[in-house]
Amino acid sequence: MALCATGVVTAALVLCQAWLLARSISSVFTTHRTDGLAGWCLLLGAVFAGRAVTSWATEWLSHRAAAAVKSQLRGDLLGARLARPTDSSVSSATLITLVTTGLDALDGFYSKYLPQLVLACIVPVVLATAIGFQSLTSVIIIAVTIPLIPVFMALIGWRTETAMTRRLQVQTRLANHFSDLMSGLVTLQVFGRARAQLKGLRRTEGANRTETMRTLRISFLSSFVLELLATLSVALVAVTIGFRVAAGGMDLRTALFILILTPEVYLPVREVGARYHDSADGMAAAEAAFSVIERSQTPSNLSGPSNLAGASGRSRAAGGSGRLIEVPSPREARLVLDGLTYRYPGAPSPALSGLSLAVAPGELVALAGHSGAGKTTALDCLLGFLAPDEGRILIGDLDLTGADPDTWRAWRRRLAYVPQVPGLLRGTIADNLLLGTAGSAALPSHTAPVKTLPPEVLRDCLDRCGGRSLPLNKEIDDDAEGLSAGERRRVAMARALLRVEHGGAGMMVLDEPTAGLDDVTEADVLATLRSLGYSVLVVSHRPQVLQDADRVVTLESVVSS
Repeated sequence: MALCATGVVTAALVLCQAWLLARSISSVFTTHRTDGLAGWCLLLGAVFAGRAVTSWATEWLSHRAAAAVKSQLRGDLLGARLARPTDSSVSSATLITLVTTGLDALDGFYSKYLPQLVLACIVPVVLATAIGFQSLTSVIIIAVTIPLIPVFMALIGWRTETAMTRRLQVQTRLANHFSDLMSGLVTLQVFGRARAQLKGLRRTEGANRTETMRTLRISFLSSFVLELLATLSVALVAVTIGFRVAAGGMDLRTALFILILTPEVYLPVREVGARYHDSADGMAAAEAAFSVIERSQTPSNLSGPSNLAGASGRSRAAGGSGRLIEVPSPREARLVLDGLTYRYPGAPSPALSGLSLAVAPGELVALAGHSGAGKTTALDCLLGFLAPDEGRILIGDLDLTGADPDTWRAWRRRLAYVPQVPGLLRGTIADNLLLGTAGSAALPSHTAPVKTLPPEVLRDCLDRCGGRSLPLNKEIDDDAEGLSAGERRRVAMARALLRVEHGGAGMMVLDEPTAGLDDVTEADVLATLRSLGYSVLVVSHRPQVLQDADRVVTLESVVSS
């Protein structure tokens, strides 16, 4: 509405400007006197000042709208990522590109294209109406020629949209390539293959440069075409007006009024075509962002930040009746996965098909199978990050399948989870260990998010997980920088151990917990797991883990041994 108001004011000021210029110039030529020229100049100065104010207001409103939209989209993108933390369809590099440079390109849409689009819908109509009262022939020429600009603009716009989409894809591929290269640079250096990656990186960079130059070429050529159309259209009006003035059919003041207004009729429409290129990058990024956000709103979205208050892990039932239910602890209740099947969107076949297993209190069950058989998918379903297409997840008599997010949060408070790549925060090892007691089923997160434990307790847990050589006060950086892959797993295992022994969790869910550990450390970890007396579900390829398990469930044939 505000942009529409500034468009109307702009059109009115353009009319005033044309009328004042026509009156003042025709008066000088008619009377050959400049006595009242100062007054005309003051009025024109006021009109110019008004146009400057409306231009500033339009730009301020558009930048404000752009900032609000970008902020909301970035928040929605991060929320979508947190809602589906296991979604691998969008890499971190792609997400970073979208959140930063991708959405920044929306400034071109809101600060340049959208204001011009509003002006193009208002100003030409108002000015053409004013011209029509003075010369019917001129307004007919304008009515015939002005649609040519949107037609050519649409043809060029389709080509530009394709080029911009391709450019965003190449830019995203470059970001992913660079991210993968940086994450594996240490390994490449060890095997002497770091410099060999320069060729591929330069090729991707060259493709990005080529697409950028192709887009710029289209932009410059389209501007030339639109300028040419507008110039020829104005020339047609000017020629007819010139003939009529020469024949005495129109006075000088009216002719000047029409000639001054005619370019202003075409200007907003021409600028829309020119500014479309400023918006294409942002719109391509916005479409990519919407696709990520829409995926997070599918039924598989069951996760979210834990905000469940209370120490008992209570939650509302999935049926929405408002009845409070108790989520049983795996310390006392049997966990059953019955016929779990899950197919990722767009996948030709299910990633997990008909998995059935049971974990009794105090039992250690191993989930085995070749890579890609669906072991991690099964854990994601168990944790509530994915909703199975078929099957049930039972803890005691409670069916978690289809439960509401609060129930899943309460269930996750009962678990201690160690993924394949454990997450560690910047700080000391002791700080990261204490995170195992945060927001647990036995600890209300709204009153005491982290439980303080004596250093000797932390030391004991770390030692039992093979971390005897790791000092508690050792500083680590973001993403566990400063620790090896094996040390990272030791810290994560100790944190999970703290969660079951001091945080109220009743079950450990482990995804390849001993990968990268030596045989001695692996034996220490397995001895610790056997001595716990808590339920353990572990995914592993390691023969020693499978040998020490009470039961092994193999995904290929889903046969217990």
